[in-house]
Amino acid sequence: MNAFWCETAIVAGNSSAPDAGTFGAPDGGRPAVPEVATGVRLETTDGRITAIETDTRPQPGDKTLMGVTFPAAANAHSHAFHRILRGRTHAGRGDFWVWREQMYRSASELTPEKYEKLATAVFAEMVVTGFSSVAEFHYVHHQPDGEAYPEPHAMELALARAAMSAGIRLTLLDTLYLTGGIGTPLSPEQARFGDAGVEAWLDRLLSLRTAIAKEFPSGSVGVGAALHSVRAVPEEALKVVAEHLPQDLPLHIHLSEQPAENSACMEAYGTTPTGLLERHGLLSSRLSAVHSTHLTEHDISLLGGASTTVVMCPSTEADLADGIGPARELCDAGATIALGTDQHAVIDPWVEMRTLEHGERLGSGQRGRFSPGELLHTATEGAARSMATPIASSALHTGGICDLMVIDPSSTRTAGSQPLQLAFSATASDVTHVVIDGELIAAHGVHARLGSPGSLLTEALTEFS
Repeated sequence: MNAFWCETAIVAGNSSAPDAGTFGAPDGGRPAVPEVATGVRLETTDGRITAIETDTRPQPGDKTLMGVTFPAAANAHSHAFHRILRGRTHAGRGDFWVWREQMYRSASELTPEKYEKLATAVFAEMVVTGFSSVAEFHYVHHQPDGEAYPEPHAMELALARAAMSAGIRLTLLDTLYLTGGIGTPLSPEQARFGDAGVEAWLDRLLSLRTAIAKEFPSGSVGVGAALHSVRAVPEEALKVVAEHLPQDLPLHIHLSEQPAENSACMEAYGTTPTGLLERHGLLSSRLSAVHSTHLTEHDISLLGGASTTVVMCPSTEADLADGIGPARELCDAGATIALGTDQHAVIDPWVEMRTLEHGERLGSGQRGRFSPGELLHTATEGAARSMATPIASSALHTGGICDLMVIDPSSTRTAGSQPLQLAFSATASDVTHVVIDGELIAAHGVHARLGSPGSLLTEALTEFS
């Protein structure tokens, strides 16, 4: 047994914090209400909180966490190799499609060895900023010419090893990517993303699940599935996925990120991307729709009515000029909102939380579209809902996983902030300690096993142009 004594902590204000059901969906219990408590002592066994006391003093042997202790964040959407592009794509004008060409150049330089080194650094950056789990939307499967590696899962295993090194829980979303656009074959730059067909992908996915389960603990690395987009997965393949994808896998898709995608889908299929998924029975509580920026009112109703998770990536959507998605409307319609860092223009759960709310304010002319408690939910429970790895919580409670991040409440940025309103003042620079699975894994921006992520990233990035 380990024990942590927290100066201040965000704890569940009722005793009905829900257990994880399918993909983290509530099993009928009411969500925990976050409350601020002081002198909080957490006892843990095997990475789970077994007892919580408040108004206590630390006991001999307790690990002391000064500041405000929150549940660690979950990152619901990541492309680890996009970190190469941070600070390198801003010299001229353009749009998402111009940026995509730069991204393809970076993808062409990846090898399993280089990717493991880079991803280890990226995952370490996530950990020191307060993330304890990540859903990696992975489509760089093969060699640049599209041929499989001698070890067919070389790239996937490299990502899993990187996550284990960094100590972050990984949901590896193996992605189906068949076409370069609706009715368009893969371009040479996209060749390494594709498979021979949807059946070949399903076979490879099954093989990957077996390989991952054999080599990695299930609580540390899990496998999910992803469809890159309706641009990259033809309708005929969607039918096969709907019929044959194992029901125990979470399913993700990039959805309506750009108006051009909607127009192409409408022209080809007579419906929106959301409507196309609904046509084939792919809208459900296991689906995570990433971005969902340009939706019709009917799309919003469909996504909400199916209890989907909508993963928004506010810093990326701002960086790529994607637009502001209808987060409040989706939430009110019944969808769960989650947050991800996507292309890693920023890796900071606090920035993502308030950028979500700031986008809502800019689009609506109203403040308080999401309460601080709701924002915390998007970065924790909401995000983890779409993962194959264990559930996160928006407040600490007995039985929950002991994943923690501690915020300095007296920094230049946070001084004077109320604990539950730190989402509007804190940044990753204010994260003083990170605990994952009951282990203190980072302190003051330094990873306990790997050292400074900045040094790791600097070294890894020298191998890319």
